[in-house]
Parts: sequence; C-alpha cells; structure tokens
Amino acid sequence: MNKDYIGCEPEKVLKEVFGYDSFRLLQRKIISNVLNKKDTLAIMPTGGGKSLCYQIPALIFDGITVVVSPLISLMQDQVDSLSASGVNAVFLNSTLDWDKYLESMNSIRRGETKILYVSPEGLSSPKIQDLLHDSRVKVSCITIDEAHCVSEWGHDFRPEFLEISAVRKQFPNAVCLALTATATAQVRADIIQNLALKEPEVEISSFDRANIFLSVARKNDAVSQVVECIRRHWNESGIIYCFSRKQVDSLTQILLNLGYSALNYHAGLSDEERKNHQNQFIRDQVQIMVATLAFGMGIDKPNVRFVIHYDLPKSLEQYYQEIGRAGRDGLPSEALLLYSGADIFKIRHFFTDAADPQKSENLLQSMTDYASARECRRKKLLSYFGESYDNQKEKNAHCCDICSKGPAVLSDMTIPCQKFMSCIIRTNSHFGAAYIADVLLGSRNKKILDNSHNMISTWGIGRELDKAQWMELASLLIEKNYLVKTGDYGILMLTKEGLGVLKNRDKILLPFENALPSEKSLKATGTFVPKNRAGTGSSGGLLFPKPSGKNGKSKKSSLRADFVLLKKTENSSFEGNDGNFQKKSPDQNTLFMISGLKKWRKNKAEEMNVPPYVIFGDKTLHELAAKKPKSMDELLDCYGIGENKAAKFGKEILEQIQKF
Repeated sequence: MNKDYIGCEPEKVLKEVFGYDSFRLLQRKIISNVLNKKDTLAIMPTGGGKSLCYQIPALIFDGITVVVSPLISLMQDQVDSLSASGVNAVFLNSTLDWDKYLESMNSIRRGETKILYVSPEGLSSPKIQDLLHDSRVKVSCITIDEAHCVSEWGHDFRPEFLEISAVRKQFPNAVCLALTATATAQVRADIIQNLALKEPEVEISSFDRANIFLSVARKNDAVSQVVECIRRHWNESGIIYCFSRKQVDSLTQILLNLGYSALNYHAGLSDEERKNHQNQFIRDQVQIMVATLAFGMGIDKPNVRFVIHYDLPKSLEQYYQEIGRAGRDGLPSEALLLYSGADIFKIRHFFTDAADPQKSENLLQSMTDYASARECRRKKLLSYFGESYDNQKEKNAHCCDICSKGPAVLSDMTIPCQKFMSCIIRTNSHFGAAYIADVLLGSRNKKILDNSHNMISTWGIGRELDKAQWMELASLLIEKNYLVKTGDYGILMLTKEGLGVLKNRDKILLPFENALPSEKSLKATGTFVPKNRAGTGSSGGLLFPKPSGKNGKSKKSSLRADFVLLKKTENSSFEGNDGNFQKKSPDQNTLFMISGLKKWRKNKAEEMNVPPYVIFGDKTLHELAAKKPKSMDELLDCYGIGENKAAKFGKEILEQIQKF
C-alpha cells in the first residue's frame, strides 16, 4: 500500500481504500470497540460485512492483525481481494510452496504486512509461533472468524479452535475480535469462555437479509420447479442443495441434459475434483453448483443470485447459513425451498442414531414449522433467532412468497382427511401414501386385489381428488403431525393427535394448494433477459455457455433451457450499501452496459488469475452503468471503487463505458 493509514479515522480508510461512503449495520461500533482495545464478540449475518470490522482496524493499527479462520480455501481469495484494494495481506498454510511461505514470513518480519491469515492448527505450529514472537513483529489484533466453531453447541464445532485461547494469552496487549454469523446464548457464552475474552463487548446485529426473497413450495414436479427458478435468474450464479450425493449427481446430469452450465460437489468426489469444481464456480466459469451441505462454508462469492433447497434442511440454522450464500453483495436474490413429507421421513431416518434424538426432532420441527408457515416467512425465521419483525411496519411486500401473495386460503379438508386416515386404519397401517391413494381411487391393481382391499368400505370413495392431490394431502397431514412415516417403505400410521381428530370428528383446515410463487411476486429478484442479444459477443453475451452432453452431443428434453425463449422480467439497479435497496427501471442501454462490463470483468479476472468479484462486485458494475462516470474523480464517487482500484482499472473502465 502506498499510503500509510496508521492512526487515521475509519471513515477515511473506508472511502479511500474500499470505496464505500458509509458503514453497514454495526460495523462502525465494532470497529470503535477494536480500536479502543476492547475485546469484542460480534454476531452478524452472512453478507453483513464482517471482514471490514477487522480489515479497517488492521490498517489503522501500527502492528499486524492475525486472522484465524477454518476456511483455508477462502484465504487466497481474501488476500487477492485485499491486494486489489492495495492492502498488504498474506496467508500461511500448507498450500504454499516453501519459497512463497518464506517470502511471506519475511514480509511480516519487515513490517510490510498488515493482515496475516492462518488456520487454528497453523496458529499453534512452531513456525508461526516463532514468527509471532519475533521481536520485530507486533501483534495488534487477533481476529477469530467463524467463532461458533469453538463451541460444542455450534453447528460446526472444531476442536482445534480450543487451542486459540492459549495463543491469545501469549499476547495480552493484543485486542481480540470474535466473529460469527449465528450464535445462540449458549454458543455466545462458550465463545467468551473458550477464547478467554476479557470483559468483551457483545454486539448482535440484525439477522435480517432484506435483499433475499424467501419462498417455499411443496414438491410437485421438482425438476420443473428448479428450472423455473433458474429461468428467473438468466445468466446468474446459483447453488442447489440436495440431501444426498446420489440426488446431487442425478440433478446435475438432468440440468446438463437440459443445456445448463452445472457441476456437482459432494464428499464422494476426490479432493482435486471438489477443488476444481469450486474454483470454476467462484470464477464464473460455471453457472450452477449442485451440492450437499459439504459445499459453501469456504465460499465468499458475492454474486450468487439464487439458492435452491431441493430437499428440506435438517434445521433452521443450516437453512439460514445456506441461504446466506445468496446476495452477499446486497443485490436482490432468491432463496427457494422445496419440500415434501418424504423429506421429513428421510431426515427422521437420518436422526435414528443421533446422540440426542429429542434435540434433533426439535430442530426438525422448527424447520417444518417454517416450511409450512402461513404467515410472513421473514418474521418466522427471525423469530427463531430471537428477533422481532413487523412486516406491516417495514412495508416490505416483497420479503417472501406469503407477503407477496397474501396468506394462503385455508380449505375445509375434514371429509377427505377422514377418508384418508380411515383408509390407513382399514388397511392395518401397512402401506404408504401411494397405495392408500390407489385404494381411495378404486384401483384394481394386482396388489390391491390380492390384499382384498377392493372389498373394504374405503375402496373407491375418494374419486373427488386425483392421486397427486391425495399425495399432497398426505404430506399436509404429516406436517400437521396427524400422520407419521415409519420403516424403509414409508408406511403411514396415525399419531396420537391424528387418532384424536379422527375420533372427535374435529374440523381440519389445510392450505390445500400447490402453486409456485408468481413471476409478479418475484419482481424484486427478477433478471432482465434481452429480446435481442445481437452485438454482445460470440456467445450472445452469456457468461455461462451451455455445455455439451456426453461426447459433445447435447441431449434433447421436453423442458427447454434455451435462454432465448425466457420471459422478460424486471431488473433493478440499487443504491446504498446498508443491505436495503431501491428499485429502479434501467433502460436498455444500461442493461447492455452491465452485460458488457461483466464480460470485461471476466476477461480481466482470467488475465489476473483471480475470481471476477476481486476486480469489482456486481453492485459496483450496476452503479457504473447507472452513473456512467466520465473522469477519474467521478469514478471514485462510485460504490466499491477506492484509490487503488481506480488506479489499476480506471482507464479501462472509462473506455468500456464510452463504448455505450
């Protein structure tokens, strides 16, 4: 870095180095705590700007800031991003060759490095211990990222984190900052105790990610539902989470056959395969990552525009963490959850050998309550984390599918439910939902005839609904805990509650529908699809060209993924960096300018061998296209452009803008 910011005001560093005009959420308060040498525990949502809370103090302190992180895969990207902004940062881990390792250590000894990234294992290694205790090295701050890993009650416990407190005590004059995205009261207490924080300030930010549209749908035709969501996000990055490796591989192949740019990610792949697939996704070389929950913690890709859960997550903590990988840059994004009664059964089966089955069941119940909610989903989600949300007060009609469509209409399904539950009893609770539906529909298939179930009173009495509707009804009854699935074949049995409502002839009101969110309700997350893509390059301006199938031959499908045929939806440009946004309607030229800037960014990133977001984030490109700066001074007024980036890329950017 050419400039010395030691002792400067945080606002000066924020603007000149990072190109931001104002702080977000609790950033300024946390930074003040750190600068005043107060140990701090900060709980901030994913995408809430945690990194700046230690990066800015690191530049103001006269020593080095040590950042302890379990995300080795993220360290290189963090260093690349800081370097692009003119900040001297290094990481030390096993991925470095010895020459680079030695060069980085010498840079620290010379006082040239402001931020050092290490893993918890690396922190206690002899080489790094010797380095930090070198008389030439002054440790000003120790930052622990993903601090929930220190707690056995956290969702990603790492025993190596328990060693950090011993190292922290070796540097009593260094301030300690612990950062995490989620932490219950128990986890917070563990973090303070296990990291030996001294009378810490505890700062808890809002968990609300206002830019993420929350939607939930019961599985109908799950592949079609996935494709519909992808189409809403033409040419944009997304993650699809599946419960199993088998499902990941199957869905990935389906998407490839449909012409989409997709890769798989799960523990069954080799380390090299996972690293390669992750790298392609981060660098915008592939559009969609289909993954198990093994994917994501080491990802800091800010332009993920949609996260789809193909299956129900095991807990709201897991769900929140995973949807938090969308829209980290503050631009509108979508989180779509698909679920069915079968998902609940799979998770319960997974919990069979759990250390605390009741705790697991409680976590699952909270998840199913959210999925089946008929009130504002944002309110429901935030309530789980102890935060209140008043949608009427916030006046955010686009926060979720419920608020955009209005509450689901409850239908009186008492008679069909009685028929279904009675049929289960009359077939001795030995069959699954599909079989019960067939009996109610009066099927004469061999199995029903062999069992003489064409002779029972419930045979053929349910022709008012089709089979899909009966299956939906079964899922709703499972959600209401009136039915439960048992065994490997999904056998249905009545619960105590179910027997009670059947015996008492209680009225049963259910949201009996299977509708996806309307395109209108998703305006806040829509992406423009140009009618005419001529002049946007050999690939039509697509960042993610459609891959070929096996042997280079594309496979046909009834589900078209041809981007030319996609419906036009509304796009938005955004102002402010506080997580909220104002919708605008950009003109055609602006939209093509954004497309052109993205293409320039991708080429520049490939040239520099860094992820595209290291150059500029999407939000910066949107602002450049909206403001159309003509000079270096005007460029510096744009979001996310500090002095170093202006010097590096300003001339090229201005030339690109002039083309439009």
